[in-house]
Amino acid sequence: MYSNQQTTDITTHRGKTINPRSRNDIFSEVNSMLSSEMMEVTIPPGYAHRPDLISNEVFQTVTKDWLLLMVNNIKDPFQELNAGDSIIIPKT
Repeated sequence: MYSNQQTTDITTHRGKTINPRSRNDIFSEVNSMLSSEMMEVTIPPGYAHRPDLISNEVFQTVTKDWLLLMVNNIKDPFQELNAGDSIIIPKT
């Protein structure tokens, strides 16, 4: 950072309140999942192409669907997340 720059806490953007998250929060989630014991599961019918539903079952929230996709190296859930496919998830 340049010495003449000021730092500010951003809590609004274009009139809307935002919830700033630090990179540490995100890395903490990733680290927590990667350090937990994993198990392989088969995607059942009804969950194909729906990482949000799988996330809700595993983490009790749909907001961590990106984490499942990242850990399983899935770039396009509409092509790669089919019923009958195997993925890894943390043991619960």
